[in-house]
Amino acid sequence: MAQIPNEERRTLILTGASRGIGHATVKRFPSAGWRVVTCSRHPFPENCPWEAGPEDHIQVDLADPDNTLNAIALMRDRLKAQGGRLNALVNNVAISPKADGGARLGSIDTELADWQAVFQVNFFAPLMLGRGLIVELEAAGGTVVNVSSIAGSRVHPFAGSAYATSKAALAALTREMAADFAPRGVRVNAISPGEIDTAILSPGTEALVAGIPMRRLGAPEEVAKAIYFLCTEQSSYINGAELHINGGQHV
Repeated sequence: MAQIPNEERRTLILTGASRGIGHATVKRFPSAGWRVVTCSRHPFPENCPWEAGPEDHIQVDLADPDNTLNAIALMRDRLKAQGGRLNALVNNVAISPKADGGARLGSIDTELADWQAVFQVNFFAPLMLGRGLIVELEAAGGTVVNVSSIAGSRVHPFAGSAYATSKAALAALTREMAADFAPRGVRVNAISPGEIDTAILSPGTEALVAGIPMRRLGAPEEVAKAIYFLCTEQSSYINGAELHINGGQHV
């Protein structure tokens, strides 16, 4: 593949890239020539299978607001090589605390500290990243994709109350950001995956297949394709939408 000059190459910043949907997204975008800057609590792994090096990885603890702000400053500095342009921001990382044995935590038995940690990572961090990088997104006419969940619109048998309500809030935030960012040339949308076949499926997830009209779990690659669509010109008039990726489970 021919080399693309830095000032012309499209760039994605992605949180939660190490597994599942994020892992599939990391593979999808570079195959189309994008530069992907990944974000994680962990340093860049020496045995990373991707061609990208440490310069395309940001170590950040999104549960820490101050650390998140420092990381945003580092992201902006890294983007200077791209002319200060950011084509896409995908807020994929999320946490969902469990009780002993992996049991679901409801609204009564979830500790306040857990509620606060979940909302910091799942809700406030996407807001902070979007606002903190708006100049670079505006320069590229870029887009933001927030990864919500089917659990944000119904009581889920496995996803806890804090996770579910944070995802509902993220869907609402997407609408607000879409209205606020669009006049600056930046589109903001959300995807809402259902039961996706990843290595971190909760025990019993397979039983939910009977309630999915397509009678199967989704593949991470199918979600990555939808994310890619929302980050390209093919979705140029889609703004403030929540795209359900669940085989019809939401109906």
